[in-house]
Amino acid sequence: MTFAPAPILETDRLILRAPVAEDFDVYAAWAAEEEVMRYIGGAQVRAVAWRGFCSIVGAWTVRGFSMFSVLEKSSGRWIGRTGPWQPDGWPGTEVGWALARETWGKGYATEGAVACMDYVFDTLGWAEAIHTIDPANAASQAVAKKLGSTLKGLAKMPAPFDHLPAECWSQTRAEWAQNRKRFG
Repeated sequence: MTFAPAPILETDRLILRAPVAEDFDVYAAWAAEEEVMRYIGGAQVRAVAWRGFCSIVGAWTVRGFSMFSVLEKSSGRWIGRTGPWQPDGWPGTEVGWALARETWGKGYATEGAVACMDYVFDTLGWAEAIHTIDPANAASQAVAKKLGSTLKGLAKMPAPFDHLPAECWSQTRAEWAQNRKRFG
């Protein structure tokens, strides 16, 4: 199966595009930060970050969708990842986000996730979008709530993540059609 090239999504302050090789150095530095990675598996050495980065890039070919690199329009700098995600064995069709620490509290996670929610429902045709969130990650829970997602219970994660606690937040396409109105 051949998929269309990855789209470029734009919001008021962000550009979301498929990752490219030039993103890797800043991605690796981001993935090495303990605070950034606290709730998504822990800090990674460069070799492990490379495997994760290539997994995201490769999913565009294998699945036809994957996480986007998030670029701040005003500076052009890479500030994280957001987007659709569904590795083998994942508990559902996910829209996830993880941004650089210096951007926290600016509303970028919500802004990028709104664009991705539109994309997964309007373009990919998903019936539901989930968010797997560590129960201690209040900031990501707040983003899920802003999106209108609700806590459905604990998620059963695949190995090697099966030992990590994860809540499953979600909403359907019909729920998003209503929740989307609050974002204009």
